[in-house]
Parts: sequence; C-alpha cells; structure tokens
Amino acid sequence: MVGHWIAGAPTPGSGERLGDVHDPATGRVTRSVALAAPADVEAAVAAARAAFPAWRDASLAKRTAVLFRFRELLNARKGELAELITAEHGKVLSDALGEVSRGQEVVELACGISHLLKGGFSENASTRIDVYSLRQPLGVVSIISPFNFPAMVPMWFFPLAIAAGNTVVLKPSEKDPSAANFIAALWKEAGLPDGVFNVLHGDKVAVDGLLEHPDVASVSFVGSTPIARYVYETGTRHGKRVQALGGAKNHMLVLPDADLDLAADAAVNAGFGSAGERCMAVSALVAVDSIADELVAKIRERIATLRTGDGRRGTDMGPLVTGAHRDKVVGYVEAGVREGAELVVDGREVVPDAADEDAVAEGFWLGPTLFDRVGTGMSIYTDEIFGPVLSVLRVSGYDEGLELVNANRYGNGVAIFTNDGGAARRFRNEVQVGMIGVNVPVPVPVAYYSFGGWKASLFGDTHAHGVEGVHFFTRGKVVTERWLDPSHGGLNLGFPQND
Repeated sequence: MVGHWIAGAPTPGSGERLGDVHDPATGRVTRSVALAAPADVEAAVAAARAAFPAWRDASLAKRTAVLFRFRELLNARKGELAELITAEHGKVLSDALGEVSRGQEVVELACGISHLLKGGFSENASTRIDVYSLRQPLGVVSIISPFNFPAMVPMWFFPLAIAAGNTVVLKPSEKDPSAANFIAALWKEAGLPDGVFNVLHGDKVAVDGLLEHPDVASVSFVGSTPIARYVYETGTRHGKRVQALGGAKNHMLVLPDADLDLAADAAVNAGFGSAGERCMAVSALVAVDSIADELVAKIRERIATLRTGDGRRGTDMGPLVTGAHRDKVVGYVEAGVREGAELVVDGREVVPDAADEDAVAEGFWLGPTLFDRVGTGMSIYTDEIFGPVLSVLRVSGYDEGLELVNANRYGNGVAIFTNDGGAARRFRNEVQVGMIGVNVPVPVPVAYYSFGGWKASLFGDTHAHGVEGVHFFTRGKVVTERWLDPSHGGLNLGFPQND
C-alpha cells in the first residue's frame, strides 16, 4: 500500500478508504493507495506547522545546502523515479526521464534562490531615516497536482517553496501516487528536517481539507478548468493565496511558407507525446487551405510509423492512464465521427506492443487519432480531450487563423510555424495566449521564466516557477527605520572626526 508521508516518515493514515493504482499497460491493479480522512489532513498540516518556525529561521546557506544535496540525489536516482512514473502513468520511459529532467530545472533555480530573495535599501529616504524591504515565507503551503506529470508538476512549486523557507503539504493524484513518496524519501536523505515536506494522498476529502484549513497559507493547483475554478474560489474564500492552472486547447498555426516537414514532425510529437495527456499538447492544428492537404498527408505518413505499446518496451507512445479515461477519449472520437469530421487515422484500431495477450486485451490502449476538416462547434474542438486526438481546422490565411485562436476560451499555449519573421512578430503581439512558440510546438518555458496561461487556463494572478513563483511563496515587508546618532552622548575614545 502507498501510504502518506508525514513528519519525515511513511504512515498508513487513519482512514479505511483505499484506491486502486493500475499498471496502464496491463490493466492490472498493482498497488493500493490510502485515501486521506480528515484526521490525516490535520496530521499533515500539523506536522508542517510545527516544522515551520525552525525552517523559516534557518539560514539561506543551510537551506540551499539541502537543495543542492537533493539535486544530486535526484540526478543519481532519476532512472528509478522514471520507472515508477511509467509503471503507474503509462508514458514511455524516455518521456518519464524528460519529465524528471524538466522538473530538475526548478530545483536548480531554487539552489540559487538567495539572489531572488534580496530586498532593496534606500539610505536617507528622509533625514536620517532608511527604508528597506524584505521577502519572507508564507508558512504552510499546499500543492495539489495532476496525474499527467506526477514528478514535474509538483517540482514546479515545492523547490521554490522550500528554499524560501515554507513547509509543504503535497496532495498528488491518487492515480499515480508513488512518485511523490519517492521524492519525499530523497528529501529525507538530503537532510531536510522532518515535517518540511509532507505527502497527503487522497481525493476530494483531502483537497477540501487543504482548501479550508486555517493553517494553510496558499494553494498551488494544476488540473482541469472546472476544478481550477473551484480551487480558486474555495481557497480565496478561505483567505488563501491561490495559483490555479487550468485546462487548455493548444493551437498550432501553420502558414503557407512554413517548412511542412518540420511542421508535420512537430504536430506528431506535440499531439501524441505522452498519449496527448499534457496540458501543453497540441490538439488543434490550424492549417492554411493552400497547404492543408499536403500537411495532413505528411502527418498521416508519420503516424503510420509510430509504435503504441508498453512504455518499457521501447515504444513511441504508451497507454492512457486509466480505463475510464480511455473510454472517455474514445467517446470523443465517436462524437467527432457523428458530428461530421473526417477521420483520417482511427486510433481505436491500434494493435499495441505489449508483454502478452492479456496485456493487449486489458491495457488502456488508444492509438494516435487524426481528424481533418474539424469545425469550431464540434466537441473534439471545444473540449479539452486530454488524449491522442489531433484535430485539423482549415482557414483561409493568417487573419482567420489568429481570429480562431483568440476566440477560444482557453489561452494556455500556442505555436506558429512560419519562415516569415514579420508574421511571427505580429502573431507574438496579437495572440491572446500566455505561452507562445515560434517553430517550437511545446513552448514550456525554462525554469527561470514563469509557466502559465491566460483566460480560462489560469485562475489567480501568479504563474508557476521563475520570479513569479518566488514572489508567490513569499510576501513583502517594508521597514522604515531611524536610529539616534551616536554623537548625542556617551563615551567615544575614537579619533576625532569633523562633522
């Protein structure tokens, strides 16, 4: 059983409710995970609250020393972590390793947090009065993370939170919980004091417990837009600072002057990597009419070369995370056919590369799926599918493509493929999306820039990691200070000085 990690040690928890953890490539239940009761929420928050004063007052040198040790341990054992992710999420091993490496970038940013925590100082702002600013930690902070990146998404938040002097309660997805406990054990080995990093497994009981707990100062969330809205509204109603990153419908606009081979490669990589279970996956390819037929043909040719199967067998794409989610995505494929889209590649017909016949039959399989001539009113376009379904929409040119992108309710990520620098510059200025790629299909920022979208893709004002992340996990103080001049009295045996 996967239990909680509270006050520096694994604990089974006080509740009797358990959840099943599957191997998506076989459909078999491999573990059980404890689902928190209210008493477990209280225990995790209490441990973090008790650890906060000492960790807050620890020197920056001590905090960053622990961060550096954690970084080295994670580097040494990232292969083990990737195997855990593949076993419970289903993504291929190379993708899981890439996830850990991208999360590690934020750990490395946190190792240098001393520079980002510096305040300002103004001498003699008024006569003999100095003014200066400080940044201090919030206290107990909570992180609620999704199933699709069980290591990277939590690492967007907790390295900066811990480096800044906060204590953490992480609530990972109950679908793939083991990565969080593995990370907690690495923190312990790195010398992090007990209670600074806690893992609370569970479902809505755990989420609501953290959102409503008076000792939790902030909530960082990544997930679907309806839940992000709920987290934001509930957390702020209870007086918490909230950053809630929601869903996406990421577009890729391909102009006639683009390198179509590069664009086709990018569409396949960004559309079907991690079986499309990425908030930055390209799910809507917007092609100008004059090149659409050729581009769709090139994408279809590339899909035919992909191997779908068990991620431990060197395949290109793995299964979906659960049977229920696979069935939901299949429902969208069926809806797309009913609504009149042209089904170019049907992923329901995939023959997976799995370990045995039972795994072929019971794994949560759906192959890459390609639709052409999709309309903006179809559910395969309006909804975030979160699966390996790529929809091609055709437009007359740049202006219509831009209008289509900006009309969408999401504003997470977008890409433009073109060799026209003027068009790219105009697009960068006019598109209403938070993260933009120019000939880059998945524009996830490096750690020292911040991650997050616009519109229904973000609730709250603060994006993840980068300088915004540091500011989210700290709050400012301004001190105005005056001291008596020592010449006002007292002994002074020093060499006489002129005034």
